[in-house]
Amino acid sequence: MRDVTTAQPVQDLAVQDLGVQPTPLALLLLGREADPRSERGVECPGDLPSPSDPDLVARARAAKEKLGEKVFVLGHHYQRDEVIQFADVTGDSFKLAKDAAARPAAEYIVFCGVHFMAESADILTADDQKVVLPDLAAGCSMADMATAEQVAECWDVLTDAGIAERVVPVSYMNSSADIKAFTGRHGGTICTSSNAERALKWAFEQGEQVLFLPDQHLGRNTAVRDLGLSLDDCVLYNPHKPNGGLTPQELRDAKMILWRGHCSVHGRFSLDSVRDVRERIPGVNVLVHPECKHEVVAAADYVGSTEYIIKALEAAPAGSKWAIGTELNLVQRLANRFAPEGKEIVFLDRTVCFCSTMNRIDLPHLVWTLESLAEGNEVNRIRVDQETADFAQRALERMLALP
Repeated sequence: MRDVTTAQPVQDLAVQDLGVQPTPLALLLLGREADPRSERGVECPGDLPSPSDPDLVARARAAKEKLGEKVFVLGHHYQRDEVIQFADVTGDSFKLAKDAAARPAAEYIVFCGVHFMAESADILTADDQKVVLPDLAAGCSMADMATAEQVAECWDVLTDAGIAERVVPVSYMNSSADIKAFTGRHGGTICTSSNAERALKWAFEQGEQVLFLPDQHLGRNTAVRDLGLSLDDCVLYNPHKPNGGLTPQELRDAKMILWRGHCSVHGRFSLDSVRDVRERIPGVNVLVHPECKHEVVAAADYVGSTEYIIKALEAAPAGSKWAIGTELNLVQRLANRFAPEGKEIVFLDRTVCFCSTMNRIDLPHLVWTLESLAEGNEVNRIRVDQETADFAQRALERMLALP
């Protein structure tokens, strides 16, 4: 049994092995702080045990065993090890939502991820299944960068510019249920980082322009790298400026109207990060997520989704060297996994880059959730209203039907 009192020193050592130096800027490390400007701030009711409680692992295991097949625990790749050990399946957000839908016998779906992921699971699972998020404060700063009101105002701007009828919305899976529903209402589709190219090709077959929500970098990288568009074909819509900070003519001329949103983790990687790691590690392969900035993606050797990153490292030859530009929990786990095969895997940046909101799902919250459910107390259920769910599912179904 793992002794949870040693969890933090072990993680700190692994971080140092990856060449990461914690800095004063890492105040959100492991979800210990909050950014009230971008994250939900809902308190978890009840008293939680200390993270250093040596009984936590045993308590989580006992509660999960008591629940049996009534509970199905989903663990996103970016979760910390102390949580991921209790996951029945691991994966990215859409894979996990589909896995949940494939387990109709499970009364409770405990989603160790963030809020929009739990919403997607609620949309895709049966009505009698209950999706639970262990900490309601586990939001997503990217998803929160596009609200329903802002997107509705944007559509009015496009209408006033005379182009709304030829614009097809494409929304990233990392968006709220409201944004997915907006996409469904306006004839658009959802995409993942794996199928963004196919989604954009489909969208341009339906219309002349695309409104891409909410991650500007995935939209730009896919349009330029995969579809052959130019950077000049892309404009950036800023919801905090009148008319998005764009003129009607700029909107009419654009092929891609990119929402001004980004991932706080992947947005930290820079061109200097790539140059630095190449100097430090001769022959290193730089592999990054497409949510990274365009100049980082252009300088990398390989670009792909979380699942792509995992598969690339699985197929990599022994002795190969890799610098990975994605969330640190995953990079750390992969480095440990492939070290016995002689694969050297380091984090692309020198500073800590955990997903602070993902790390809010810690072992105390998971224990509290499982024990509450085992005692018959329903907690932190995520519900999407039926109308929103119907339109969101329409957009998701369009994605599933992509060629």
